[in-house]
Amino acid sequence: MPVPDHGDRSSIGGRLATIPLGETPPAAGREPMTFAVASQGRATTGATPRWSLDDVRVHFGSRSALDGISLGFSPGETVSLLGPNGAGKSTLLKSLAGMLPPTHGVVCFDGVPVRRPSPAVVYVPQRTGVDWHFPVSVLDVTLMGLAQGRPRWSPFRGQDRERSLAALDLVGMRALAGIQIGQLSGGQQQRVFLARALVQNGEIYLLDEPFAGVDVPTQELLVALFRELRDASKTIVYATHDLAQAAASSDRVILLNRRIIADGAPGVVMTASNLRATFGGQAVIPFAVEDTM
Repeated sequence: MPVPDHGDRSSIGGRLATIPLGETPPAAGREPMTFAVASQGRATTGATPRWSLDDVRVHFGSRSALDGISLGFSPGETVSLLGPNGAGKSTLLKSLAGMLPPTHGVVCFDGVPVRRPSPAVVYVPQRTGVDWHFPVSVLDVTLMGLAQGRPRWSPFRGQDRERSLAALDLVGMRALAGIQIGQLSGGQQQRVFLARALVQNGEIYLLDEPFAGVDVPTQELLVALFRELRDASKTIVYATHDLAQAAASSDRVILLNRRIIADGAPGVVMTASNLRATFGGQAVIPFAVEDTM
């Protein structure tokens, strides 16, 4: 059964500075998480996109998973990929991460085609795709975030351990560092994934369904971390099929169903017609923005 959560659930403002994440300004006071649709979304910084997809198409045999995707992602924004199961959200994240080459089109980072995973890109998979029975501890999983580019059999150093423990402290999991990962609850497991992502110190964070099956405190922690990372000029892109969560925690929403239905601030794109085009005519849309056309 899951072990008790003894982690600190208080605000994490400013504590990103305890692990190497670049220059992180002190966090402003946080507003309570709401589930209302913002009217416009956060003002854009005008930054030039560093990651881009140009007419990306991905096919699995005769089945099209993505069709003609052209997008750009800039530093300092939180973006949700919103769509139903099978819409291509996970495929898009893996293509952006360099894990899945497109059948057609190109993915670029700073103008250079992406052909393999990069240390600048941190990918956090769905929890359902992980073998939780594997005999590794919470600290072991976090240290795995430092393994990329390291010789396979090279031991971790003391500073690696301290860096990982600092990340676990940030997500309220340091007290459980020695626990086998499968003994944790779903929310605790997601927090460990977050710690592993933070020690990687990437430029773009790609998360596949990070809010699925986790408790409210972990959801709030995710939103707070997204804000901290965004304020440190990182880019966060996450997949979800939860309309309310996307509206509450994103500066920008991309409605996706194998192709782009709409792209923009939540209060602009989350209209009834766009959501029905994304989720189907029978979609239950409790709070959609009124269509203006």
